[in-house]
Amino acid sequence: QVQLVESGGGLVQPGGSLRLSCVVSGSDFSISAMGWYRQAPGKQRELVAGISSSGSTNYVDSVKGRFTISRDNAKNTVYLQMKSLKFEDTGVYYCNRAPNPSGYWGQGTQVTVSS
Repeated sequence: QVQLVESGGGLVQPGGSLRLSCVVSGSDFSISAMGWYRQAPGKQRELVAGISSSGSTNYVDSVKGRFTISRDNAKNTVYLQMKSLKFEDTGVYYCNRAPNPSGYWGQGTQVTVSS
């Protein structure tokens, strides 16, 4: 069974930075494309950043130039470096396979951008 454990969220002021981490177990992590998903209050969960098994990345327009996704296959971990955070980045962040997530989701990590 796949386990996904996200961490690193918190309360940050606009313009601030956070680094999220997701440790994956129970799957062939190194050969899986992974992504970070965001669920903003009252909205559906959306894929904001993805990374292939070889390290190619893609981003939704709203986070391009501000977010960086990376992975460490030796640690079965995927990261999301977020900078220049905006109010609209607030939400619960999850990692999962991308672009087709598995049916297993972690608890997510809350990111709140507020002054």
